[in-house]
Amino acid sequence: MKIVFIRHTSVKVEKGICYGMTDVDVTDTFPEEAAEVRRRLAAYEFDKVYCSPLSRCRKLAAACGHESPVIDRRLLELNFGDWEMRRFDDIDDPVLQEWYDDYINVAPTGGESFMDQQARFIDFINDLKASGHDSVAIFTHGGILAQALVTLRGMTPQEVFADAPVYGAIIEINID
Repeated sequence: MKIVFIRHTSVKVEKGICYGMTDVDVTDTFPEEAAEVRRRLAAYEFDKVYCSPLSRCRKLAAACGHESPVIDRRLLELNFGDWEMRRFDDIDDPVLQEWYDDYINVAPTGGESFMDQQARFIDFINDLKASGHDSVAIFTHGGILAQALVTLRGMTPQEVFADAPVYGAIIEINID
């Protein structure tokens, strides 16, 4: 099965703000960014299209000609819990340093760890494998693209985060 992961375009959020699962809007450059993603996706045909429920992903899916994707909450970005929509520099939580030291296993207060996100991603992939589809598109987030690179391509989280997928990134992965 060919899976094409598409990261949403840039968001209207100030740099340094932790926004994870918050439903933030896209920037004013969305039409141009979406047109470029659509152009790069033109060579693909998909049996099925899946999407995170957040508007930044749904808007991109629609702009790429997929107005009615299958919405799946397992494709959401990492849940940063109590840290959502706060500046990282302003978070006064002793867990923050623990998270910086071990972002793989430590969850933000009230949120989920990288491993928690990975569990829901793997659950989604297992369902996808059983679906019988040959080619699917997934409009989602950077965290889910990171999970795909770790679980399906064998990269380490450190490798992925050293060169994180940019807004509008398209990553194709073939699985059995």
